[in-house]
Amino acid sequence: MNENHNNETVDVNEEKQSLENLLTSEVSFAPLVDIYENEDEFVLVADMPGVKKEDVNLKLEEGSMLIFGKTEYRDIINRKYVLKEKETGHFFRKFRISDTIDESKISAQFEDGQLTVILPKHERVKPKTINIK
Repeated sequence: MNENHNNETVDVNEEKQSLENLLTSEVSFAPLVDIYENEDEFVLVADMPGVKKEDVNLKLEEGSMLIFGKTEYRDIINRKYVLKEKETGHFFRKFRISDTIDESKISAQFEDGQLTVILPKHERVKPKTINIK
């Protein structure tokens, strides 16, 4: 069981079903993502314009990381557009997590429509310099 912001108890299965309902009943598309690496970690940056921080979900599940950003879909599709070039829908993307990632140390932040996820490498896979005697 999880607790939400209103101190009401929310069943994890209900949360998963509501996410699945949104993905099947309303349009969703993959956010644009950059992934880069340094010695200690991989960094994933996903663009999700129009999404509020409280509407971003990041989950680890069965060796995968799921990213979901909920938009005000009904409001957006009911507008009277003069010109419409942007895609409309929720953001969803799934990534397989390598065993080189230390899942217990993954962190994330959301600012200015961008989700940044830090995926630290396990110590065993980080480059090491061996001193020669």
